[in-house]
Amino acid sequence: MPHKIRYQQAGFEKPATRLHTFKNKTMQDKILFHEKQKFTQWWLWMILLGVGFIFVGTFLIQVIDGIPLGDNPLSNEGYIIGIFLMALFLAFFYYLKLETIIKPSGIYVRFFPFHLSFKHYPWDSLRKCYVKQYSPIGDFGGWGVRISLFGKGTAYNVDGDYGLQLEFLTSKKLLIGTQKPQELSEALDLAKQ
Repeated sequence: MPHKIRYQQAGFEKPATRLHTFKNKTMQDKILFHEKQKFTQWWLWMILLGVGFIFVGTFLIQVIDGIPLGDNPLSNEGYIIGIFLMALFLAFFYYLKLETIIKPSGIYVRFFPFHLSFKHYPWDSLRKCYVKQYSPIGDFGGWGVRISLFGKGTAYNVDGDYGLQLEFLTSKKLLIGTQKPQELSEALDLAKQ
């Protein structure tokens, strides 16, 4: 039985009226675009690792050299717990990954570890879908999973200032950051054919 999917044309107010029928599941599952993004900014890792090295350095001075730091030094156990928590925090940042997939059946997004499985947004649930340039700090207050206080919806972003803007029929908005705006735009054009 053929599966009908309504395609959203990027940048138009109303959903596209043309329906496309897929004769087999293989075509429906074809990946038109796939992007994996991680936090790889050198300045971010310099800050995170710098704080970690300072913490480990003060731990070594106090525990190995036996020189307590400050008037009210942190206990050795406190340092060990702190180093453990810092290692968990660094591992968390290392494993953060934003994945976006465009298929004929819709848009799939996962921001691991916040989403353990992909969230699927079918084309017929969208009013508009387009690639745009935006200000991560000005529009959403930074990177990561962000909720705008200015009615711009939710953003999943890692780096850069381009994103896939989804505007749902329910008036909800979602922006998915991308490092490949041209490829993503081409995939949207393919998806709406």
